[in-house]
Formats: sequence, structure tokens, C-alpha cells
Amino acid sequence: MLKKVSFLLTVLSVMLLSSCSSKMKELQSNYFTVTPRVLEVTGTQIPVTIDGRFPQNFFNKKSVLTITPVLKYEGGEATAESVTFQGEKVQGNNRTVSYEKGGNFTMKMSFDYVPEMAKSALYLKFTVTKGNKSYTLPEVKVADGCIATSQLYRSTVATANIAVGKDAFQRVIKQAQQANIMFLIQQTNLRGSEINSDAIKALRDSMKAVAADIENKILENVEVAAYASPDGGMLLNTDVANGREQNTARFVKREMMDKAKLDGYLDTDYTAEDWEGFQELVSQSNLPDKELILRVLSMYSEPEEREAQIKNISSVYSDLADIILPQLRRARITLNYQLIGRSDDEIMAQFDADASVLSLEEILYASIVTEDAAKQEEIFKAAAKYYPNDYRAYNNLATLAYNKGDYATAASYLKKAASLAPNAPEVNVNLGYLALIEGNVAAAETYMAKGSGADVGDEALGNLYIAQGQYVRAASMLEAQTNNSAALAQLLNKDYSTAKRTLAAIKTPDAMTYYITAVLGARTDNASLLYDGLRKAIQLDPSMAAKAMADLEFSKYVASDAFQSIIK
Repeated sequence: MLKKVSFLLTVLSVMLLSSCSSKMKELQSNYFTVTPRVLEVTGTQIPVTIDGRFPQNFFNKKSVLTITPVLKYEGGEATAESVTFQGEKVQGNNRTVSYEKGGNFTMKMSFDYVPEMAKSALYLKFTVTKGNKSYTLPEVKVADGCIATSQLYRSTVATANIAVGKDAFQRVIKQAQQANIMFLIQQTNLRGSEINSDAIKALRDSMKAVAADIENKILENVEVAAYASPDGGMLLNTDVANGREQNTARFVKREMMDKAKLDGYLDTDYTAEDWEGFQELVSQSNLPDKELILRVLSMYSEPEEREAQIKNISSVYSDLADIILPQLRRARITLNYQLIGRSDDEIMAQFDADASVLSLEEILYASIVTEDAAKQEEIFKAAAKYYPNDYRAYNNLATLAYNKGDYATAASYLKKAASLAPNAPEVNVNLGYLALIEGNVAAAETYMAKGSGADVGDEALGNLYIAQGQYVRAASMLEAQTNNSAALAQLLNKDYSTAKRTLAAIKTPDAMTYYITAVLGARTDNASLLYDGLRKAIQLDPSMAAKAMADLEFSKYVASDAFQSIIK
């Protein structure tokens, strides 16, 4: 009886050992190499490449192994696509691994980044299937994660140059007022109906106004240009045009300028045959053969040949004589002067007294006369009050709120601005910046595509490219800037020498400036730069201490006494 029991135990033991030996061995972390060694966020993704190897005499010939990468973080986990391998005796479509030789493999994946992944770890899970049975092997940790320096863009854009709706104020505006005196065919005398026309009277009144208001109106000159129509001989037309010029100039000097007490330059000229005016009037007309006439003008340059060819078009010449040519028998009088606007002091004084008197452009201009943000806000609110249909006041109020970090108010003003001017480049760029602040890169791209015409377009695109992980393009777009965004782009592009120069050139460095400096010090093994930057960052913003403690950029230094003394 005892022999039977002993034999039975021996059989069971052999069966158990046989069963255990048929299971796949556990995988070790040294079977896998992860690139990058410490996971890093690029744009909105965490790209990972895993190179693995199966040792010799490892992969069970009758087993199937599925490897699933899992990125674990506090509050959740993200799973990448699994990869499946099979032993030599398995019938299937998966990659076959030799038992004797082993094998190598590569897995490429990408995880959608969420801020909680700043502290995370990458694991590999293993599921083995043999026949109808499945079991799991112990999971293996292969990497830590993750460096999220690229996500600093959400802070650097807070100090970016956002787009202001500019004023169109001009202190000196050139003015030109004209009036024509018409003549009968081949006549040079001034008719009473012409010199007493409404246009001449209005021009005379303007001359008086310029003469009386020497502070706000400055005369440049008065021009007289006389013309003859291009019919008749050149000698006759020259005499006619010259006579019209002299008679008109005499009238303008004696009856208009002298009586208005307007001292200034009188410039005169004449055109014997006004072919240019003729061509313009024909082009604008509804004459049935106007294309034929224009073709003749382009084919012939000599005046006499042109006139002869046009007269040969008998069907239209009578219309030319009745409609076009009479309009060319004229003398044009032009009053050229400068309108001088209010000075800076006058604009500000008028704003304080009664802003409603000012034009929209004067009110908007007033905002650049002062550097006081509170006064600028008062100015833009006045512009919105008196000119509620112009988007610039609301856009500019949004810029003030944005610069204060009041993004909710900025969004409210931009919503109003967009309702008035949905395609305004400044509004769309600023909406794009707000989207970047929120981490909504897709929305930012849509907005900034419509904001390319804004003055800050290159800087805005540079910030967008950082968020998208396009660091070479970002650095190129921001190369003319000396701000946190430019330094971050250069750092991420691994152009550390340029990043260092940019950081040193920032006129008003803030906590983020010094934090980027600390990261630069860590990446270049410059401990003094790291410690100095981190110390100044924490002095300006104590919350930077906790951020630095969790930042894997500083993993090499975090345990040092110097580092610990700074963050405490």
C-alpha cells in the first residue's frame, strides 16, 4: 500500500514539474530599451519607442505572448496598442519567435498627454495563451515619465505680445479739393456760368478757411491744369490749351486767392491734346464701339494718326463729339493743403473734458499717449461707448484683461469683438492665445490660421508650433523675439547657446524666465546656472518650489543639499 502511494506521489510530482516547465518564463526589465529613457511630452503626445529581445531558449514553442504597454499615472492609465508574438509550433498570423535563437522586436507608440502624466511610469503587461488556457506574467516597469517642459508654453504665452487693434489717426492729413471750369469748343474765355458755379464757390470758401485757420490748415499750393480735347490740329489745340491756362490762372489769382487773402504758390500747366483723359472716359462709357476705339489708341501713338483713325469710325464719332470730347475742354483747379490734427496734449485734454467730441481714431490714439493701464482701460471703454460698432475697442479691452491674467474677462470682450468683426486678424490671434492658455491646440490652430494678417502673426505661430511640438519651426518664427516663448522654443530645439542669450536679453524677467534658465542649467550640466535660476524663480513665485520638486528635468540634482536648500 505504501509503495502505491509513493508511486502516485512520484507521478503527480513529475506531472507538476512538467506542467511548470511548459510555462513561459518571466520577462525581465533588462530585456527592453526605451527611447527616450525618460518619457517626454512633444506637442500633445508622448512618443515612445521600445526595443525588446527574447533570449535564446526562452519563447515556448506552443505559446502566444501579447505585450500591452500601459502608462500609469495618479487617477488613471493609458493603454497603447498591443503586439502579439507566437512560438514556432503555433499556427497563426503573428510574428514567430524562434525558441533556440530568440529574437528582437520594436514597438512604437504614442500616448495622448494629460497634465497628470507629468508623474507617471510605463509598464508592460504580458498575457500568455497556450491552447485553450491563458495566464498573465508579472508586469514590468520599463520607464519613468514624464518630462513636460514643452507644456510650459501655457505659461510663456501669458507674456506674449498679443494683437492690438491699431488706430488710424493721422496728425497731418493731406487734403485736395477740386473744381472744373468748362469751355466751349476752341474757346478760351471764362463764362459767367462757370466761374459762378457751386463748385467754384465751395473752392473759394475753402481758400478762405485755409487762410483763416493757419494753425490747423497749411497751404501747400494751388494748381491750374488746362486741357484741350484731341480734335483739331496740334497747333490749334496748343494755343487753345495755353489760353485756357492763362485765363484760368489769372482768374484764380485775382478773384479767388487774393480775395481770400491766401498767400501761397500757384502752379500752372496745360495739355494740348488730352488723350489720357479721352481714353479714361471712353473706358468708362457705354459706347457700342468703345473696344474698337481703345484698340485704335493702343495701335497708334501719333496724335494725328489716332484722330484720323477714330474719325474713320463714322458710326461712333458723332457720339464722341457729343458725349466724350466736351468733357475734355476744361481747366481743373486744385487746392492742396494739410489738415493739422490735435496734439497729444490737446487730445488728452479733450478726452478728459468731453470724449464724445473726439473721433474714434483720436480716442484709440489716446491709448498710446499714456502707459497707465487703468487710463488705457478708461479710453477703450469710452471708444466702445461712443463707437459701439467698432471691434477694436473690445479687442483692446481684452488685451488689457489678458495681460492681467483675467482670461475670463478677456474671452468675454473677444466674443463681442468677434461678433462685430469675425475675420479680424487681431481678434482671431487673441482667441488663439486664449485657446493655448487652455491647452486646446486644435482650436488655437483654427483661430491663428485666420489671424495671419496680424502684426504679431509670426510670434503667434511660433507659440502654436511649440504647442504642436514643431520646435524647429517655432524657433525660426520666434528668432526675432526676446521673451520666454522664444527661449522655450530654442531650449526645446536643443539650441542651448541661443536660449541662454535670449534669456539674458529679456528686459523684465519673471519667475518663468528664471525657471526656464534653471532647466537650461540642468540640461547643460551647469549647476550654478540651475541653482541661480531656480532660486530667483522661487523668490518671485513660491509655487515654483513644488513644481521643481516634481520636474524630472532636475532628477540628477533633486537629492543634492544645494537643491533641497533652495526649494525649502
